Amino acid sequence: MRQLRFEPYHELAGVPNVIVDGGPTESTELTLSHWPGSPTPIDLLDDLSAQISLRALDHPTLFDGIEVVSNNHFDQDGLASAFALIHPVDAIQRRERTVDVARAGDFATYHDRDSMRIAFAIAALADATRSTLDAAIFDGTYDEQSGRLYQSLLPRFAELIDHPERSRSLWEAEDAHLTESLLAIERGIVTLEENRRLDLVTVTVPEHWAQRTTTRFALTRHEAVHPAAIHQSSDRLRVVTIQGRRQCVEMRYESWVMYRSRPVAPRPDLRILAAHLDEVAAGATTWQATGPGSLTPILRPVDDESALAPHRFVALVEEFLTVATPAWDPLQPR
Repeated sequence: MRQLRFEPYHELAGVPNVIVDGGPTESTELTLSHWPGSPTPIDLLDDLSAQISLRALDHPTLFDGIEVVSNNHFDQDGLASAFALIHPVDAIQRRERTVDVARAGDFATYHDRDSMRIAFAIAALADATRSTLDAAIFDGTYDEQSGRLYQSLLPRFAELIDHPERSRSLWEAEDAHLTESLLAIERGIVTLEENRRLDLVTVTVPEHWAQRTTTRFALTRHEAVHPAAIHQSSDRLRVVTIQGRRQCVEMRYESWVMYRSRPVAPRPDLRILAAHLDEVAAGATTWQATGPGSLTPILRPVDDESALAPHRFVALVEEFLTVATPAWDPLQPR
């Protein structure tokens, strides 16, 4: 298989292309993506787009007539997937780490802790406020920034995964938060209670813990417990977090994509639960939720604090999940 070259998504202009980890364009000849409804060849499907892209290397005729690879967003799985097609020999030699970095970025789980550190470093490089890249990369639209990030980091990806110690300044702070979160779970300071029938884990966090900067994909969030500590400690895909009057429910990203390695409980529509909680709270709390098509749908109080006692909130969530109907099918074409 010949090497492909990267072109920004918004500059494809009808050029025959392969799209990794995203949605196809009108001129896309091949899609290698775990996105819902993606027209990826069914025999290549896997949990991560990086796994799909690496599997595609065994079928070089799929790329006949294609010289360009692209993606419509920037994140770790997209970067690893594009790397596999642009530098196939290097990617095959680093297959396990390449996939594990994609896993750390998309699912906040890892087989090797260094993979999580590399994912943190990539997220930091993609953050204009923390990046050590040329500031001009972050000029213009998101599409323009995304294209420049690929162009800048694809030549550096092998070094990033071979030598995570060289990017320590980018991942050290978030990695320390992950260590503290894992230790808190191990020591019972943060507790995890699983309901396997509902594919649910309830995470209880000390009320006085402050929220800190974390990353998911290449996006910044603020949480008291690092999400990777929760996901690494429990494979339940529905997560309730209780921190005193801070209460929320979140559906993990694995239930958005065409996940293959285990059965995934269908996503319900948390907006229905939000309306029910509004009735229960009788004006004391207003709840909001994102739709089932969000990357990680989340339900929480509008004003960040609930009037419900924690045990009551958990009971209402469990009641809802017991009878909720499926509201998301990642296998349906879109």
